[in-house]
Amino acid sequence: MSSSGNGSLPPRQQSHRKGGGGSSSKGAPRKNRKKSSPVRTFFKTLLVLFIVAVVLAGSWASYMLYKLNNTINEAGTNKPVAPGQSAKVKPISMLLLGTDYRPETGTHLSDVIMVIAMNPKTKSATVVSLPRDTRFSLDGYKTNKINAFYPNFLAAEKKSGNSAEEEMKTMMSKYFDLSIDYVTVLNFQGFRDVVDALGGVDVNVDKDMCYKDNADGTNIKLTKGEQHLSGKEALDFVRYRKSNCRPKTDPSDDFDRNRRQNEVLHALIDQAKSLNGVLGAGKAIESVGDNMTTDLEQAQIKNMLSTYWNISKENVRFMPITGDWKSPYVYLHDDELEQAKQELRDELAGKDVSASNEKSGK
Repeated sequence: MSSSGNGSLPPRQQSHRKGGGGSSSKGAPRKNRKKSSPVRTFFKTLLVLFIVAVVLAGSWASYMLYKLNNTINEAGTNKPVAPGQSAKVKPISMLLLGTDYRPETGTHLSDVIMVIAMNPKTKSATVVSLPRDTRFSLDGYKTNKINAFYPNFLAAEKKSGNSAEEEMKTMMSKYFDLSIDYVTVLNFQGFRDVVDALGGVDVNVDKDMCYKDNADGTNIKLTKGEQHLSGKEALDFVRYRKSNCRPKTDPSDDFDRNRRQNEVLHALIDQAKSLNGVLGAGKAIESVGDNMTTDLEQAQIKNMLSTYWNISKENVRFMPITGDWKSPYVYLHDDELEQAKQELRDELAGKDVSASNEKSGK
């Protein structure tokens, strides 16, 4: 039923005049509406992008932690770490062997032989390296070049029933008068992959290097000076011994090789730490894959990462032992060997840091 007096009239239109009575009709323009400024729009967009980035970063970090955990579980043994033996609280020692194994050769000569002592309280490490041609003489073992023992132990595994890694750890423990806790073996391919996974490495190439060997595909060609090296080039840098190119480049000896190994390891510490900690650790461990053998427990690898990942390279002391070359051996300097043994013991005891503090007057 229509309202009285308005039944024949059309609907009354609202006034558009300023001050006209009644509420504005739907769609009526608002003259007091502010236009969004370009600056405000920019910052709103920036805020949205920031929130999205935070969410994505959190998801990526979670994924990398998950991936790192799986990689460690594949690399280490599933044995538990005995109470009080965690690398977070206990100084540990490890034998590190770098073998020349590549699919092209199939050999397992240990070109890198290092004994490492690490101390969680001082957040420091001492690394002692031996030349690959060291004349190794020890009661119970046939005198030979030190780099020949690992492949010999590998060949005897089935007959002896003992793993080559365990045999090497036992032998080197006797040699250094030190109970070595762990042994890790990394081959050439693993070394190349680690360097590549970390984006290469910056080193100062000390001389021009040129060498070719068609038998195993070796093709070393490096130029003197500051260089950013790939994994293949870094391996060439630490392996170079002689030249067969024209014009020939200056040769190197085992002591040069040890020095270069130390230089590359120092540079890799910087390179790994320049990446996000989780990302860098994950890339390095994942890259070695089947190219690494270790008796480190899964939990111990995680303990070591959490304890030593941020170690300063200044707190990593390298001690390459030198000697005299008389073909086919390097005869180590006895005084250097004895000093190295003492330095490893001091590192495990935490004495190195206190000694350095006394020198600096701290």
